[in-house]
Amino acid sequence: MKVVLQRVKEAKCTIGNEVVGEIKKGLVLLVGFTHEDTVKDLEWMVHKVIHLRIFEDEEGKMNRSIVDTGGSILSISQFTLYGDVRKGRRPNFMQAAKPEQASALYDQFNDMLRAEGIQVETGQFGSMMDISLTNHGPVTLILDSHTDA
Repeated sequence: MKVVLQRVKEAKCTIGNEVVGEIKKGLVLLVGFTHEDTVKDLEWMVHKVIHLRIFEDEEGKMNRSIVDTGGSILSISQFTLYGDVRKGRRPNFMQAAKPEQASALYDQFNDMLRAEGIQVETGQFGSMMDISLTNHGPVTLILDSHTDA
């Protein structure tokens, strides 16, 4: 499981002309799954995301988590995180989980975040989405449950 995490002042997901997910201060998560992912990967990622100290405290140091700040998450499914571009000019997506598996894992991941008391907005799995955000910092991190755990 891979997540590209961005600390934001605000963000929204639009499909066509309809806003389907929108947050103020918090995190945008671009979330991708591979065939090998299990509930353990989800648990590891949820714990990592909600406890990362990447929000500033009163002294301006990154010392607070999203749990501490009461921020929200905009979670966007992103199978292209498993695109392999080492050969040729077109990405190979063989490492990305099949849609049925990825959709179930994505829903479970978001439910697990909500169970931790985090407000989670989402895009729509498998749809063409436009994501707009104001990256704060900017702070962008890449998390991988298979290499970081």
